[in-house]
Formats: sequence, C-alpha cells, structure tokens
Amino acid sequence: MLKELLKNKNIILASGSPRRQQFFKDLNLDFTIQLKEIKEVYPDHLKAEEISDYLAQLKAEAFKEITNNDILITSDTIVWHKKKALGKPKNLNDAVQMIRSLSGDTHEVITSVCFKTTYQVITVNQSTKVTFKELSEEEIQYYVNTYKPLDKAGAYGIQEWIGFIGISTIEGSYFNVMGLPTHIVYETLSLLAKS
Repeated sequence: MLKELLKNKNIILASGSPRRQQFFKDLNLDFTIQLKEIKEVYPDHLKAEEISDYLAQLKAEAFKEITNNDILITSDTIVWHKKKALGKPKNLNDAVQMIRSLSGDTHEVITSVCFKTTYQVITVNQSTKVTFKELSEEEIQYYVNTYKPLDKAGAYGIQEWIGFIGISTIEGSYFNVMGLPTHIVYETLSLLAKS
C-alpha cells in the first residue's frame, strides 16, 4: 500500500535508534539511514512538545543536501515530568534518580517527528500518559543493572522488564512511548506520497 505510493521517493531515516529503525521495517517501508551529529540543546523557555519539536527540527536542519525525491525523517522523544524534560540519563546513577522520580507517579512521553522535503517541513507530535506503580529500590536497581537505560528518554523502555512489572496504566499510543507514533508517521507519509 504505502510502499507502492512511495516507490518514487527516497525515505531517509536520520535516527540511530534501533527501535525506530525496526518500526520502519515493520511498516514495510524502504528507507536508508543517515546520521549527523548535533548538539541536542534547546532554549530554556521551551516546554513539553515545544522541546521535542525543536530538537526534531534541529536534527532535520543538519541535512542541507536533500534532493527532490527525498523525504527526510527526524525524531525526538522526551519524558515530561513535574514541568521538567527528562532526556537520556548521563550515567547509571542518573538513570536510578530518573526512575525513582517516576515511581508512583504519572508522566508524559512526547515524541515529535519532523518530515523534510525540498519544498516543505512538517512537524507532528504525540503525547502519551504513563503511570508507574511504586517501584521498590530493588526493582529499580535490578532494571538499571540488567538492562540498558542510557539510550532511553526517562531511563526506561516500556517494552522491557520494567514496563512489564511497573507500568499500571497508559493513556495514548504504546508505540509512541517506544519512540515513534507509528500511526501519525503512516498518515503523514501517505499525505506526502500524494503531494
């Protein structure tokens, strides 16, 4: 379906995230991966989805040389908790502190996706509310020491052990919490394929 509509387009996924790359494979899309290093720094006055929108667009701006058939896709995910953005933890101690702060509370996971062509830039975002039960210190330490929390916003992966045992409710897209609101990506690519 969408693959056929996009057969004359080159989809460039600018993400090193194995989860996002797998989502594109699972959507049955042909794509290439191109990465550019950028400093993920944003102005202090930005809040919630303004932060993830800004960072997704910043990643797209690093690509100057796209051609007429290219659709460049960049993305950024943050955890928004107590009016503060949690990105990826700096170290294991930082990961423990992040998960401890999320324990017994509700937070938002916000993912923004930027689509850039030679004639337009479209940025979309999705927010999902996630509630953790009260996690014990042993559960937090076990997760941080057994899994790889350093490459994940908020220091956790919903698809991993901590998600199985710790998340009591979720309101919104599960895949968004994993790092990509797949239904919105599909809709936006469908529109771009027809334009």
